[in-house]
This record gives sequence, structure tokens and C-alpha cells, in this order.
Amino acid sequence: MTGPSGNGPAGSGPPIADPSGAGPVGGHAFTVPVLRLGDILLVTLQGELHDGMAEQLQQDITERIAHTRVTGVVIDISGVDIVDSFLGRVLAEIAAGAGLLAARTVLAGMRPAVAITLVELGLTLPGLRTALDVERAMEMLTAGERDGGSP
Repeated sequence: MTGPSGNGPAGSGPPIADPSGAGPVGGHAFTVPVLRLGDILLVTLQGELHDGMAEQLQQDITERIAHTRVTGVVIDISGVDIVDSFLGRVLAEIAAGAGLLAARTVLAGMRPAVAITLVELGLTLPGLRTALDVERAMEMLTAGERDGGSP
């Protein structure tokens, strides 16, 4: 028997968003949806991400990579107006954890104001590649697979 995502046994891995849009599955009050598209996880952040939610997202992504053996993660931040130093650090830690589990991370959809803020804060986001949008991020990850996984 498979769980709601069809990716493994029922109850394995972190909860995922209900595809019907009715709400999260698994008993959490709110989770950021982490969708699997082939060998890539797609995470779309919208609005403000509180510290506890950011930490939970980091744990969820790391567990999903380990359980599903994906090779890439795209984090879409086009719906995020503000990235503070804490969220910037969490994004860098997600990329570092993903890298240790042999998955590459691409940050997509960064707004100009967010880029300026990150530079002003001195955050370099090591281990994170960037793309203008999700489509280009997916292309970067799939092209890397064809080229032998080069960064």
C-alpha cells in the first residue's frame, strides 16, 4: 500500500499537501508543499515563512531527499517579498544538506529587492545556484544530469 504521494509506504516520509487543495495531509497545521517531479523536488514558498516553518521545511526536504533519492531540489521564492538573515541561512543549510545527500539545489524566482537585501546582509548562500524562474531551474538540473552531474 502506498501513501498519499504514491511514493512509498503509507505513513513514510513527511506529510505532503493534499493535491485537492483542501489542506495538508498528515495532521500538521500547515506545511509548505514539497512536490516530486521525476527526480526533482519542487518547493514553492509563498508569503512570509516563519522561523518554525522554515526549520520544519528544512527537515522535510532533507527527509524527502533521503527517502525518495531525488537528484535535485528547486526552491521557488517568487512569492516571497522578504528574505531575512534567518531564512537566508535556512536556505543555505537546505542546499548544504541536499548536497551531502547527492542532490543539487537551485533557488528560482528571486525578486530584485530580495537580491539587494541579501547582498546588503552579506549573505552569499553557498551551495545554492540561482535561476530566473522555475522552468530555467528545472532545465539547469536536468541538463546537469545529462552532463554527468556537474555543478
